[in-house]
Amino acid sequence: MVKNKPSTTLLHKTTIPKETTTTGMSSNMSNETMAQEADANVSYDMPYLHKIAAAQETAAQEALLQEIAWREADRTRTSYAIPPLSAALYKMREKQEMGSQGAALPSMSSNKSQKLPIRSLKAIVPGEHENQRVQNLETYQVEEQNALERMSSLDNPTNSKGAQSSMEVDNAPDETLYETMKKSNGPSSIKTASGIETSHETLFREYCEYLERNSLAAKAIIAKRAKIAKEETRLKGAGDYAEPFINFMTENPTVWHAIQYWENKLEKAGFSKLSPREPWNDILEPNGKYYLNRNGTSLIAFSVGGAYKSGNGIAMVAAHSDSLTARLKPISTKNNKAGYVQLGVAPYAGALNETWWDRDLGIGGRVLVRDESGSISQKLVKLDWPIARIPTLAPHFGVGMFGQNNKETQLVPIIGLDNSDLSSSSPETFQTSAISGAKSSFISTQPPKLVNLIAKELGIENKAAIINWELELFDTQPAQLGGLEKDLIFSGRIDDKVCSWSSIEALISSSSSEKSKSSGIISMVGLFDDEEIGSLLRQGANSNFLPGTVERIVESFNYSTYSPNVLMETYAKSFLVSFDVTHATNPNFLEKYLENHAPRLNVGLTVGVDSNGHTTTDSVSTAIFQRLAEKCGQKLQTFMIRNDSRSGGTVGPMLSSKMGVRAIDVGIPQLSMHSIRATTGSKDPGLGVKMIEGVFDGWEDVDAQFAAGNGW
Repeated sequence: MVKNKPSTTLLHKTTIPKETTTTGMSSNMSNETMAQEADANVSYDMPYLHKIAAAQETAAQEALLQEIAWREADRTRTSYAIPPLSAALYKMREKQEMGSQGAALPSMSSNKSQKLPIRSLKAIVPGEHENQRVQNLETYQVEEQNALERMSSLDNPTNSKGAQSSMEVDNAPDETLYETMKKSNGPSSIKTASGIETSHETLFREYCEYLERNSLAAKAIIAKRAKIAKEETRLKGAGDYAEPFINFMTENPTVWHAIQYWENKLEKAGFSKLSPREPWNDILEPNGKYYLNRNGTSLIAFSVGGAYKSGNGIAMVAAHSDSLTARLKPISTKNNKAGYVQLGVAPYAGALNETWWDRDLGIGGRVLVRDESGSISQKLVKLDWPIARIPTLAPHFGVGMFGQNNKETQLVPIIGLDNSDLSSSSPETFQTSAISGAKSSFISTQPPKLVNLIAKELGIENKAAIINWELELFDTQPAQLGGLEKDLIFSGRIDDKVCSWSSIEALISSSSSEKSKSSGIISMVGLFDDEEIGSLLRQGANSNFLPGTVERIVESFNYSTYSPNVLMETYAKSFLVSFDVTHATNPNFLEKYLENHAPRLNVGLTVGVDSNGHTTTDSVSTAIFQRLAEKCGQKLQTFMIRNDSRSGGTVGPMLSSKMGVRAIDVGIPQLSMHSIRATTGSKDPGLGVKMIEGVFDGWEDVDAQFAAGNGW
């Protein structure tokens, strides 16, 4: 692979003919395949190298040029002819390695290609047939010059006849390079290095194919690198987001891993971390991008528009970072029973339901460690292989598990075997011996084998340095595409990781757009913990995390004259999207859904409505969101629960009431909510990204359209 690759903007885009017949490369070969071949045997066309050489202004370009020179020289110096530019590049490498005076790179100040003096080539070309090769080059330079002129002219706005030149492959002329150039006059034959007579026609065709093949390879490499760069910022279609989302879900099974992932992603996108312990007055500025977390489980990220002023509005999106799980008890060690090592866990929200039984469960979370200086740090651990299991009772014993069962005594995970009690004099229940020297410490309350395993995973030699942890169980089955056409996503923790993930992706994409540089608003995402248990903790949506952050931002941009009036002005111009998953229609229970209020997968976001105030949606917020959807070309669906069913809640009502902002509840539809493993559409994460990106990009304009409304 090429070392020290520069950004794709430095690479030259070469136009090639539409119909190209090459040696060793199919004309209908995919860009990916061509890129792979090109990476394996890097070679570039002549004007492409000229352009890079002429534009070498950075160290990255120089490194790329050196790499190309070496590979180009290695590949060509034993063939029947060395193109003059390749020889010059080879000479440049010799000069750098030996400190000798060598041939300078040809100038591209004009469209005319420049020939190297033959005497400079004699010192470069190795081998016993040096004289013959020089003769070949001298004879062949007419065709070489025509080839370079032909390929250089592809980058000019007009060709020699004044006609518009093509800049895309699809618009390139049908005539191949060989067909165009063979009309030029040249010798009827030349001698190869071996002395065998070869017709001008054959050798010239091979040379033209060489030029076009290298041009095609260079273009394929550019396309490949551009695709990789685009995946980091702004993907094209909704379906493009499925694989990145699946990878995220598999690699980040706990709330702590998810928050850490998003922090790293934001850092790479140019966001700076804010400390709640320090003032922000001298930090925040227009066009800035920032984030902060609370408790390692909640996160707020925002980008400031280039034209933002204190008192302007904020486009806010709120989702939740937590999911149903089972967490280890403060004292998770349990007495062994019948040779089984068991683990004491407690359900978080509605976990340990039937879908958790007979599943392969891993263990992960955060571990607090004290170093020798006394400082406390947080380390994340992920034991992502099946460790724990909640075994069911076979139906042969009567009603089995599906009658009445006790979560405290009958849903206890097993994590291993220990039959050492068989050699004990006491037939009673047996507890594995504690770790030596761990009395009165935290680790003495945890299963010794689990402590040893976690210490090994984290590289902790002194196990007593572990002063506490928060660990939880998770399904180890990876997220994956499903369905005949892979149009479904099967995964754990979709509620509400999918909306959280889409929100961050949308914020990163929107903040990198040109529109954000002239925007007068702030775009913000808040991901809150503890939604599944009421949001009442300090990292929950019902805390002061979001309104306190907004107040600090507004004050920082108007520090000298700040007053509550500016904050209220901000809230009046702002909009909140409460973004949580909604129920998709289950085809096996259609009677459970309200007619005309049954969302489908892979269609679009769903607006949630509840007449009893469980959601924030009203006519004004619905009209606003519909207008935002129109501007970004997204479809919307509607969900409302039947009168004979109960509705769940979201973070929307508590946040909108705290700040007094206009708000709506929307979400990505999913099947099997609160199951250990749920289903959504393969396009739904991407549809979420596109719609939330539309909120950030369109809110300033849409707010202006609704500004005349009385009391809005």
